[in-house]
Amino acid sequence: MSTTPSTPLVVAYVVNRYPAPSHSFIRREILALEQLGVVVQRFSVRPGQVTPGNDADADEQRRTQVLLAGGALPLLWSLLAVAVRRPLRLLRTMALTFRLGRRSDRGLLRQLIYLLEACRLLRALDSRARFVHAHFGTNSTDVALLCTALGGPPFTFTAHGPEEFERPGGINLRDKITQATAVVAISDFGRSQLCRYTPIDQWRKVQVVRCGVDERFLLPPPLPVPAPPSLLWIGRMVEEKGIPVLLAACSLLQARGLEWHMTLVGGGPLEPWVRGRVTEHGLDQRIEFAGWRNAEQIRDHLDRTRGLVVPSFAEGLPVVLMEALARGRPAIATRIAGIPELVEPGQNGWLVTAGSADQLADAMQELLTMATPQVERLGAAGRARVARSHDVRREAAVLCELWQNAIR
Repeated sequence: MSTTPSTPLVVAYVVNRYPAPSHSFIRREILALEQLGVVVQRFSVRPGQVTPGNDADADEQRRTQVLLAGGALPLLWSLLAVAVRRPLRLLRTMALTFRLGRRSDRGLLRQLIYLLEACRLLRALDSRARFVHAHFGTNSTDVALLCTALGGPPFTFTAHGPEEFERPGGINLRDKITQATAVVAISDFGRSQLCRYTPIDQWRKVQVVRCGVDERFLLPPPLPVPAPPSLLWIGRMVEEKGIPVLLAACSLLQARGLEWHMTLVGGGPLEPWVRGRVTEHGLDQRIEFAGWRNAEQIRDHLDRTRGLVVPSFAEGLPVVLMEALARGRPAIATRIAGIPELVEPGQNGWLVTAGSADQLADAMQELLTMATPQVERLGAAGRARVARSHDVRREAAVLCELWQNAIR
């Protein structure tokens, strides 16, 4: 990277909700960029969520400006200020807003709110900012696009999936790609999906920058694989994470008379239903609910398990898979999206068909009953794979180079 302390690259980050328990990878990316000398200004559309005891996210929350803070009055004041200073820009951007709103599945009113947020973002930007970078190709990228249209710096964004790929027309994905200076995919699969909505002559602007883990997962040597036959699930309890299939697989293991224990880390809308099903199937002594945990606590959970289970129906490329492999723990995951780029059957884990409780139970049984040296061999291969392809410092440097190329 060619920036120096006297001429830092200044980038504004925009996220729908930051910080958040599931967005630790964004915090890692920002901190890695700052270690490279980049000045990162943080913006969240809505207030972030900090789990108790998560000092890193609490610090990020203090450093993050919330666009919707204070309600409607600051938004309207920002609109008025932009109207006075940039009336023609505002008129053209309003026309763009109406065009995007008519096509969006969120409707025109929501798009007008994005315009108000963009006005507030424009006024709050560091005057040295060279780019606005949004994470997720949904509303945060709408705000970034409109801020650029109002006269702000060029915007780039990272598309994670699966939402961007499931409703491309509803979020005006093609418009966002064509108007962005650069677009980031987190996997080769993700890039292929973005190219579906990108004119061929602009494919070069879609680049892969992988999510990564930091030294807290990569540097400490893995702990010995524990003897008790335990597995771990981490995530948000929603349908797309496949947790009903996981419970069905657990019932199959119960019927087979195996000894095992499962810890569920996280929460969400389905948690009451999940708790009910666990009780209904007599799994209360087998399945433990740990609630949301911070990065250090997740690392501790990974160190105390034989492996991670990811039975999702829809994903981009889950960061929790990188975290598990970095700690020397093999993974069982579904054969979808970018997951096969990380999890290799027989090398560092298992891939199963999404929705198949039988295949999932078979893989779980194999891991639970596998000899410890074999588990450690799989874990070591996974750890090497993550160190090679998902070191957040290396990926942050790739992102910096993308911006520097755009400047040049």
